[in-house]
Amino acid sequence: MSVPTHDITGEPVAASTERKQHHPLLVWAWSLVRLDFVGIAFGALFFCLSLTPSLLPRDWLFQGLIGGVNAAIGYGIGVFVQKMLARFVLRRRQWWPPSKRVLYWCKAATIVLATAASLLMLIPAAAWQRRVSAEMGMEGPGTVGYLRTLIIAMLVTGVCLSAARVIIDLIKTMARFFIRRWHLHDEVALFIGTAIVVVLAITLINGVLLRGFLAGANRVFQPQNTTTRAAITQPLELEKSGSPTSLAPWDTLGFQGRNFVATGPHAFELTRLNGKPAKEPIRVYAGLQTADTDEERAATLVRELERTRAFERKVLVIVPTTGTGWINPVAARALELMYNGDTAIVGSQYSYLPSWISFLGDQKKSVESGRAIIDAIHAWWLRLPADGRPKLLLYGESLGSLAGQGAFNWLPDIARMDFSSVLWVGPPNASPLWRGITARRDPGTPEVEPRYDNGRTVRFSQATDAAEIAADTDAPWDGTRVLFLQHASDPIVWWSEDLMFNRPDWLKEPPGRDRTPLMRWYPIVTFWQVAADMTNAGSVPGGHGHNYGEYVLDGWAAVAPPDGWTTEDTERIRTALEQTSAHDGPEY
Repeated sequence: MSVPTHDITGEPVAASTERKQHHPLLVWAWSLVRLDFVGIAFGALFFCLSLTPSLLPRDWLFQGLIGGVNAAIGYGIGVFVQKMLARFVLRRRQWWPPSKRVLYWCKAATIVLATAASLLMLIPAAAWQRRVSAEMGMEGPGTVGYLRTLIIAMLVTGVCLSAARVIIDLIKTMARFFIRRWHLHDEVALFIGTAIVVVLAITLINGVLLRGFLAGANRVFQPQNTTTRAAITQPLELEKSGSPTSLAPWDTLGFQGRNFVATGPHAFELTRLNGKPAKEPIRVYAGLQTADTDEERAATLVRELERTRAFERKVLVIVPTTGTGWINPVAARALELMYNGDTAIVGSQYSYLPSWISFLGDQKKSVESGRAIIDAIHAWWLRLPADGRPKLLLYGESLGSLAGQGAFNWLPDIARMDFSSVLWVGPPNASPLWRGITARRDPGTPEVEPRYDNGRTVRFSQATDAAEIAADTDAPWDGTRVLFLQHASDPIVWWSEDLMFNRPDWLKEPPGRDRTPLMRWYPIVTFWQVAADMTNAGSVPGGHGHNYGEYVLDGWAAVAPPDGWTTEDTERIRTALEQTSAHDGPEY
């Protein structure tokens, strides 16, 4: 009978026996820090690739987190490659394994070269980040300070590898138990142990952990929903939800709802700006506490529209909100300024959570809420006299865009429901209509700014300046108008699971207007780069990333201009928006 040279862990029996003489905790601690030199080489490669530019600028701390995660993934791939080569390629070679002296020098050279390459790569990386920052009018990082990235990356990699090894040790412990208890073959025992751990992990993550995370996040963010921003007071105007006569009480509207109904221009301000008598804009809103279900909140909104006599206004705008119930104040105020207050804007809250948590945890909830308010208000609108009802408009930004698109099975449904204009800003890549239209775009048009049916109904604009939007939306454009504003640098628009192993068209084509031409696609790495960019998407200047700033005004001027509207009118409104001191930053 042959004597086994390795145990089920893949470690030489002699080394395994020697370590058993030490304290078990010391042996386990050493197992968490020992490194495979092939894994180090792959980890260094993935770290260096993660330093290449992506959509948005990254500081040293943020880059360290991304680099550490990618290095850990690269290390795991390297270890797997090494084990496969040793098992199936090098196993019967006479020259393998080499002498201890050769292995020692190979490992030493790998560590030195990996460290040197990682440090040297940080020098051009800092220059790349300065270039991406300059593209967006921001100040980039210094080279010396950027060297700190490596320290953070090493710490993150260490944590990731230690966690992975704890899981591997759990699998091996289970395998040993199966071998002793039922005398299973080593490979069978390892397979069963791995399957059990994987199933338990998936169940734990998708079930207990996800539900626990969402429940915990709700408890964290719910208290803010009961607060009110400083200087915000209950409106007294009859045209606002939350007023004394409103069917949606002030204390039920939530943080974002109270901010929405209590701000915006008043009739006297609009009269002064436009030089003719204005109407007090109608702002209707329902918070999570206004009613128990989406359908009941939608019914409250319909009653509020009746109470405020919204059917007498020139335009009625439905706004599915972002995760917290936020409505872009620039989008609302711009339309009210354009129409001199002859407007009614309606929105509803469906969550306490920021959009990124809602997006990851429960996209279905946003879509169901959007469909409920669109269907209810559209049904009410259809009952109005056809010759006197307001124009029906739809607006959605970020997760609100996904929620709004969920109400339609396909593009013709928008025209069939008699929507006059639709403006969708920064649509997430998972948005159903956006994905379908982009996939079926006219041949020869780029993914970053596609053309569909020669622009008859729907158009796209990269939205980096007013002239560009005007050119993208130039006449003729008859009937229902649907416009997508999407920056080439917006990770919310471009991130998808496909980035993991497939190079998308937008990275094969010439770069969009505000995306650096230095960006390249690398399997796995680019997926994590763009995923990390999403957490920073709203903190860049307007006109870049997920911050569309004042260019929402140009979107409205393109799809829903008042009669006789001119470019000079748009610039006049832009000046008024710039002078507004209200807080207009993204709060997704």
